[in-house]
Amino acid sequence: MINFDEEIKKFHPSLEIEEAEDAIYNNNISDITDVMVEMVEELKGDK
Repeated sequence: MINFDEEIKKFHPSLEIEEAEDAIYNNNISDITDVMVEMVEELKGDK
């Protein structure tokens, strides 16, 4: 039978996951909120 407590003690996340996490968090991609704010600001400027 699997001893989950022992398996968790042995667990170490892979480096690829940590590298991917850094790349995702450090990437400055506009989400839908950023796009909507920009559109509203443009519309306010045109009036």
